[in-house]
Amino acid sequence: MSGAGFDTVAARIDGYRDEAIALERTLTAIPALSPKNGGKGELAKCRALEAYLRGFGLTDLRRIDAPDPGAEEGIRPNLIARIPGASSERTVWVMSHLDIVPEGDLKKWDSPPFEIRVEGDKIFGRGVEDNQQGIVASCLAARALLETGTRPAYDVALLFVADEETGSELGIQYLLKQDPKMFRPVDLVIVPDGGLPDGSMIEVAEKGIVWIKVTTLGKQCHGSTPERGINAHVAAAHTIVKLRSLYKKFGARDEVFDPPISTFEPTKKEANVPNVNTIPGEDVFYIDGRVLPQYDIAKVLRRVKTIGRQIDRKFGTTTTVETVQRDNAAPPTPVDAPVVASLRKAVERVYGVQAKPMGIGGGTVAAHIRRAGAPAAVWARMDETMHGPNEYALIPNLLGDAKVLAHVMLQA
Repeated sequence: MSGAGFDTVAARIDGYRDEAIALERTLTAIPALSPKNGGKGELAKCRALEAYLRGFGLTDLRRIDAPDPGAEEGIRPNLIARIPGASSERTVWVMSHLDIVPEGDLKKWDSPPFEIRVEGDKIFGRGVEDNQQGIVASCLAARALLETGTRPAYDVALLFVADEETGSELGIQYLLKQDPKMFRPVDLVIVPDGGLPDGSMIEVAEKGIVWIKVTTLGKQCHGSTPERGINAHVAAAHTIVKLRSLYKKFGARDEVFDPPISTFEPTKKEANVPNVNTIPGEDVFYIDGRVLPQYDIAKVLRRVKTIGRQIDRKFGTTTTVETVQRDNAAPPTPVDAPVVASLRKAVERVYGVQAKPMGIGGGTVAAHIRRAGAPAAVWARMDETMHGPNEYALIPNLLGDAKVLAHVMLQA
């Protein structure tokens, strides 16, 4: 596809400001909350989106419903909308999620969270950025292609999934169980669900996550007679200090990530005794570990347990190590993968920004796609106001991201 083709599509997207606001208004008015969060699921929102897509001529729609007795009509919908390209050798996928998080404390909102408020270039409302920015941008890109009669280089598939906010079991994980080869290694998969305000980050890798609960048991006694007890708090403090050795034990660096190292940080501390003059016989703290993909989390856990035994021998305590959450890192998307190269070209063309492939410490839904064997990239230009009060999306980002997605669809 020539550059002139993209110019035509981009010019059409520039005229979609009112369209973007209207679609955000429609989607925001339908609180697509998981039953786990007190809602009915995404069905009403999915139906509204289907109607919108059909309204501008996108007719190749397929819904794959996951069963959920707690949701409206007992289902959680996943929708795929396709546009045929000049070649079916590969598919350009854009995956957004339909569900949102609860609104939280209404007193912290300046306007009703399920009624959009437009101030200048900002649209306020729950879900307008997470993940309706991705939904709207992908829809506008597809609309511009159809309305200008511009054929994409390869097949395009817009994927709108359920259940991202509460684990993805009934969303992308369900789809991959139904069709493990849904994504091919040659496909380009974009997840517009995270990024930086200037659009300069293309997320290609994630660290493994392990949350660890460490319980130290000693012997409680009066604070004035410490020799009669075993101070679990002191022993736990020594454990915390000893755990700093994890940084050396698992000390590799990967400059794709920021920070470029594995991290092991003590975080939450449970209360032990309610009064000052009692030596605690039990102490509980937690560790948040973010582990580079090259390390097996099982080895990290074994090392933590070894440290616990060393402390026990010194203090006469009993230390137990429990896993609260554990998720090994998915295979990273290569920094030179076609999806990364295509996004870098598109971001530079639309925003004039040199985007870089980067890794993050948290987990995203893209990990499921990477484990299925397809390189996926998380990218959007956003302020990341999601999950907080007064969440907003910037209209220039809605339109600009639509252009980026269209550019990839045309140039992939």
